[in-house]
Amino acid sequence: MLIDTHCHLNDDRFRDDLDEVLRRAEAAGVAAVVVPGVDVASSERAIALAERYPQVFAAVGIHPEALDRVTERDFAAIAALADHPKVVAIGEVGLDYYWNVAPPEVQQEAFRRQMVLAREKRLPVIVHNRDATEDTVRLIEEMRHPDTFGVMHCFTENIEIARRCIAAGFYISYAGPVTFKNADRVRATAAQVPLVRMVVETDAPYLTPHPFRGRRNEPGHVRLVAERLADVRGLALADLAHTLTDNARRLFPRLTLP
Repeated sequence: MLIDTHCHLNDDRFRDDLDEVLRRAEAAGVAAVVVPGVDVASSERAIALAERYPQVFAAVGIHPEALDRVTERDFAAIAALADHPKVVAIGEVGLDYYWNVAPPEVQQEAFRRQMVLAREKRLPVIVHNRDATEDTVRLIEEMRHPDTFGVMHCFTENIEIARRCIAAGFYISYAGPVTFKNADRVRATAAQVPLVRMVVETDAPYLTPHPFRGRRNEPGHVRLVAERLADVRGLALADLAHTLTDNARRLFPRLTLP
């Protein structure tokens, strides 16, 4: 049994065959899927999916790529949506200096604001980081608090960064890149991250794992991520899957398996 801790089932690419996608995920042993929002509309869609499917849970948040169009009403809407009983996290939020649609100071303020919201709601934070590692880690260290915790989504950094994030109260999530042929550094870090702080995800429809790269990703493929991690750690898949599922349930206290 596995939990896909980050999967964009609210993406239009799942519009026509979502029932089949979820049936394949169930057949692959996926017991639950967390669907993050990137703005108010996608957060609302995530909640709608969570209401429709018992194995789907939602996260709500404003992604750094959405900050060029955000308003105060959007932040208020996210705060209200966070009270829905099937919302298990604030996310996907963080910093993105690759696309850089908003100045770094604007991104950092939005990130801080949503970490405060997560603390107030006693929810974890799902953290996006692209080309902004030092500022991302610095901010979660500055915001360190007994009630601030979360997950570093699609982690590809080194073990030193992983240890700083773990010390600040965060889990490390691995996705398709850990299966890529040229991802030796990612696997080297995954071999050292404490198992009690590791979870898995797909980030579907993106980052499809080997050997299906080039196709649309989907939640059933989280098994391929777990299989590669089991190989890296020298563990049986069943044993690692048990640990990963327990970790995900601790990370998302509101997540109750159907």
